[in-house]
Amino acid sequence: MTSASNRFLAHPKIQDLPTLRSSLAKCRDHGKRIVFTNGCFDILHSGHVDLLARAKELGDILVLGLNSDSSVRRQGKGSDRPINSFEDRAFVLAHLESVDYVIGFDEATPAILIDAILPDVLVKGGDWPIDRIVGGDTVRCHGGTVVSLPLLQGYSTTGIIQKIRGK
Repeated sequence: MTSASNRFLAHPKIQDLPTLRSSLAKCRDHGKRIVFTNGCFDILHSGHVDLLARAKELGDILVLGLNSDSSVRRQGKGSDRPINSFEDRAFVLAHLESVDYVIGFDEATPAILIDAILPDVLVKGGDWPIDRIVGGDTVRCHGGTVVSLPLLQGYSTTGIIQKIRGK
């Protein structure tokens, strides 16, 4: 029996950059508005699902940039993070109705990905002030908008991990 974290969990919504760019070009040809957000989404919770659903409402197609495992580790979230592998996180997120595409990135920020995709709307959670959202200048320079959506209070992956550990 193979463990889920040791094999790739395929889903057509999980795409590499060339495939995603082609998919988005077809969407744009049909007048679709592209929304982009990103994050670790390590332990999926109601706050994540709420944010993704509201992000999707800002356009037609929601692209989720997902931090690679090494990218998560470099963020200083703890030596045991991510809890779930990239493959597991991507697979779960791809099954959400609000998410149209999932693409991984290994860099510290999704700036290169945003430059390549040029979304119409760039979204982050309310813990990010608009002037600090990576890629915001790029999106605005191409006529897009940048949005910081209020977070659903009381939900965080760190909080869940602390609860599990009895802290």
